[in-house]
Amino acid sequence: MATATRKAPATAKKTARTPAPKPAPDAQKPAEVKTKKPKLVRDSFTIPKNEYSNIDTLKQRTALLGNPAKKSELIRAGIQLLTTLNDAQLRKALAQIPTVKTGRPVKPK
Repeated sequence: MATATRKAPATAKKTARTPAPKPAPDAQKPAEVKTKKPKLVRDSFTIPKNEYSNIDTLKQRTALLGNPAKKSELIRAGIQLLTTLNDAQLRKALAQIPTVKTGRPVKPK
């Protein structure tokens, strides 16, 4: 019967690694400046039901355009548009909006 000879396990040779050369300081990317996010404010308001349904209509339109928008984004876009109006245009736009009673409706007992 022939005996099998086993090879001794190979020992890993340790090689001296040289550290990767560091790029020159002037070739480094400029430090990225982190911009602070604006503070967010939560608010609630009263709106007539028919005007509220216009928000859903606008949300559907924006989705069809390939850029779906949230309710808050639509309101913020409207505010941005109002800020571009001059005083006469703003007065005319606000005259078309009926005044609503503010606050929460009273719950029946």
